[in-house]
Amino acid sequence: MQIIDAHHHLWDLGVRDREWISGPELQPLRRSFTLPDFEAEARKAGVAAGVLVQTVGVPEETPEFLSLAVGSDLIGAVVGWTDLTSPGVADELARLRGLPGGAFLRGIRHQVQGEADPQWLTRPDVLRGLRAVAAAGLVYDLVVLPHQLPAAVQAAAAVPELTFVLDHLGKPAIASGELEPWSTELGRLASLPNTVCKLSGLVTEADWASWTTADLRPFADRVLAAFGADRLMFGSDWPVCTLAAGYPEVVASARALTDTLTAAERTALWSATATRVYRIEGAAANASPSSR
Repeated sequence: MQIIDAHHHLWDLGVRDREWISGPELQPLRRSFTLPDFEAEARKAGVAAGVLVQTVGVPEETPEFLSLAVGSDLIGAVVGWTDLTSPGVADELARLRGLPGGAFLRGIRHQVQGEADPQWLTRPDVLRGLRAVAAAGLVYDLVVLPHQLPAAVQAAAAVPELTFVLDHLGKPAIASGELEPWSTELGRLASLPNTVCKLSGLVTEADWASWTTADLRPFADRVLAAFGADRLMFGSDWPVCTLAAGYPEVVASARALTDTLTAAERTALWSATATRVYRIEGAAANASPSSR
């Protein structure tokens, strides 16, 4: 079965530091993770294409990612960053689309999880920026914590022309096993037709040292029930996932969590939803693992 990895990262600490990689618990991530590194992991798993997602809120990273996409047959789409609060956001999106590799820009993300204001997504300047993202034909990736989900619901309702993609299930408290209030707010978001979700980031919200697939299942089941397979897509969250699991373990766990799906539902979750949402085209989306 073809796999589209709808969520992975790359970074080169020799080019730019990532200030969020701090503290002893994140020390394993304090090295560069390059495109060849990802290609080696993904191809072993039979991945046909990946969606490269921003890691830091600086304007230089997105053009770098677009250039990488031009030279790779594995990057099918880029989710970049731009300042949504800027009055010139529409012009900046047009500039990015005009750069080498600009056609690979399919989405925008801001690390809302780091914003102190739980209502950041509902600010008038942010909503104006989200409308510009929609007007540019892009989607918006949501990286939020559970207490920020109500604002995500409000933003998605306020900008119905924009597809909102929830990363990492909204980061529920898997380690403690607490489903509420995350479950209720997730249901409210899923009730909006312009929302989809990534089955990603579960292992790093669980206990890194002792997690089991059984620990993840209540949260995966809730997301499957809320969104349905045709609005879900697999994402590895590599290399962040390596804090708790290697790439093969993440894929194996996701397979186990979705083992009751029909063949059509599995196709949706593993490839079709990501292909549709991120408009992944050409060889990257269609090549078989054996051809790579």
